[in-house]
Amino acid sequence: MRLRSLQILVLIVLIAVWYLLTAPGLVPPVYFEQDNRAAFFFGEPQKVFWVIVDWFTSGEIFIHLAVTLLETALGFSIGAISGLVIGLWLALSPTASAVMDPYIKGFNSMPRVVLAPIFAVWFGLGIWSKVALGVTLVFFVVFFNVYQGVREVSPNLIASARMLGASRRQLLRSIYLPAAMSWVFASLHNAVGLAFVGAVVGEYLGSARGVGYLILQAEGTFDINTVFAGILVLTAFALALDTAVGAVERRLMTWQPRAGETEKV
Repeated sequence: MRLRSLQILVLIVLIAVWYLLTAPGLVPPVYFEQDNRAAFFFGEPQKVFWVIVDWFTSGEIFIHLAVTLLETALGFSIGAISGLVIGLWLALSPTASAVMDPYIKGFNSMPRVVLAPIFAVWFGLGIWSKVALGVTLVFFVVFFNVYQGVREVSPNLIASARMLGASRRQLLRSIYLPAAMSWVFASLHNAVGLAFVGAVVGEYLGSARGVGYLILQAEGTFDINTVFAGILVLTAFALALDTAVGAVERRLMTWQPRAGETEKV
């Protein structure tokens, strides 16, 4: 409760500072000399709040939000699963890893956002071009974490398990996967935001629906309050997805001691 109270207090302070900096007449005009230019550039929290309320009460946001969340969920799921599978495969196969190493590094060093126009040509302006971009962003984050996690398993532990008669499947299930899980979930927390980036950037380049489309339309009319409203809605759902990942992590990583438990011990 104390931690939550402090977190809420920080949020209240941030909103109060935002309000004070953008409310007309409350702050002396030092940089913003005429009118209320601060509100033009940074919006006003109360107006942003009412934009969000109007979106949800009128139901306008739901179709756009459903499209963006579907694109995000598909990009996140496909990218995470493919990164996990290929990361395990290359980590357990030194020959394949050596052959694919320059290609993996080359694709990873590529600024993948520039692939968005190509995906739009390949897959059209529907959801799959956004999903493809999300997959490319999520894949490498998960892949490198899984690859590194498996490669750092103690050789002595593997040798001991083999001496006890463990098969390759048993090694994978009982040693490699548990060792990589902490790396996997660390990467998944980072991949949540990247999946949203893929969806929104794709919607920027061409779409008729989605929260990114709403933000783009608002930018065209210099409606900064609607832009911030879209950003806050996306942030809220990104936090919700990250919380879901955290819940799965706690469910699957029950064997791993928490920081508080370690301190008590």
